[in-house]
Amino acid sequence: MFGGHIIFGTLLAGSLCLHLVSADTCPAGAMPGLPGIPGFPGRDGREGVMGEKGDPGIPLKPEEAIKNGEKGVTGFTGMPGKRGLRGDFGTSGPEGPPGQPGEQGNLDASKSHLHSAFSVSRSTRLPPEPSSLIRFTNIITNVNNHFSADESKFVCKIPGTYYFVFHASCKEKSLCVNLMHDDKKLAIFCDHMPKNSQQASSGGLAVDLKENEKVWLMTGYYNGLYAEGKKGDSVFSGFLIHAQ
Repeated sequence: MFGGHIIFGTLLAGSLCLHLVSADTCPAGAMPGLPGIPGFPGRDGREGVMGEKGDPGIPLKPEEAIKNGEKGVTGFTGMPGKRGLRGDFGTSGPEGPPGQPGEQGNLDASKSHLHSAFSVSRSTRLPPEPSSLIRFTNIITNVNNHFSADESKFVCKIPGTYYFVFHASCKEKSLCVNLMHDDKKLAIFCDHMPKNSQQASSGGLAVDLKENEKVWLMTGYYNGLYAEGKKGDSVFSGFLIHAQ
């Protein structure tokens, strides 16, 4: 770089000496100066912008296949696609091994838990008072003790549908029996008797009961209820048909 300036300065001085200065001043027949020292190499320019990707090259021979590049980096996992159609059911697998034996159940509890039934009888020849509770003193059957002997009434402990029935012996007097449910008359059964005669009458009814509701029998105005050993019994029965 500096060598070029030196050469240029030498040539410029020679030219001025030839044209501007008189012949007396410049020496006659002067020789040109020596070439200057070469300058330092210049710096590389800035790196250019990368060009667009070119088209694949043509193979030298037609039979040569184009070689694939190396496998790229795995991309990010995309969003889940829509759920496909349900496939066919597979075949059943083999039967598994038998399980462990369970605990032994309480057979008595399972048999009696939802059972309720009773049958009671009356063992006196004296008829009850008119329009009064009919008392049954002889307990024939009383499953789970749902019939109260003290009250002579059935007390519901298992809500559900029950069936109640009575069979009464009558002698020389007419009889009307009322089937009661918590002081409400559900049905009235009457049998009018001729004098010097004896016969049996009966009646029954299905009743829906809630817990602690009561059912019993009550006489009407006619009270010819009778019982005397082998000559006839008066029986009141009830049992659970279906628990709620």
